[in-house]
Amino acid sequence: MTVRILLADDHPVVRGGLRALLDTIDGLEVVGEVGDGEAAVREVQLSRPDVILMDVRMPVLDGVEATRRIRAAVPETAVLMLTMYDDDATVFTAMQAGARGYLLKGAEQDEIVGAVRAVVAGQAIFGPGVAARILAHFSASPARVEVPFPELTDREREILDLLATGSRTGAIAQQLFLSPKTVSNHLTSIFAKLQVADRAAAIIRAREGGLGESGRGEGGRAP
Repeated sequence: MTVRILLADDHPVVRGGLRALLDTIDGLEVVGEVGDGEAAVREVQLSRPDVILMDVRMPVLDGVEATRRIRAAVPETAVLMLTMYDDDATVFTAMQAGARGYLLKGAEQDEIVGAVRAVVAGQAIFGPGVAARILAHFSASPARVEVPFPELTDREREILDLLATGSRTGAIAQQLFLSPKTVSNHLTSIFAKLQVADRAAAIIRAREGGLGESGRGEGGRAP
């Protein structure tokens, strides 16, 4: 049976290289290409591919949020992340969103093809470097890590963290590949859940909860 594949990457050269690679393999068919996460969600709903190769950082909607929406709307489509980002936060956030596999760009042809077939078959697959990180994570101390502000969604917590560094709405939107209006909507929800009246109060609560530490001392100012 032919495996139908959708490519989602904002770099046309990367998409072209993947298509050229995959089109040489019997039993694999690239059925489309998209350049942002929102288009990926839309195209999956239209073409119903067996698997989508998804980059993490893309405009309009990032790959992690696109994965979450695809898994909710079309759960039969497997998501295989193919990206240059291998930090723990990105890896685990992508897996929590529903990705079945995680490879780094630069993987060999056989590794990519094997991963495509594996995730379509329902297996979880990771590149060697990513697998090592996951094993290290689960072999570490089982001490429970408390998540600050559990009433917030992951995206809201991410935005609050950036707000606590002093970033303004436009800068947050640019960094997360969101529109300023989307960020403003998230901030409204955050203020309501934290029961604070404005940005300044939210920043204080966030910093008390340990957020915003990575951006301190870099010249950012709170609004």
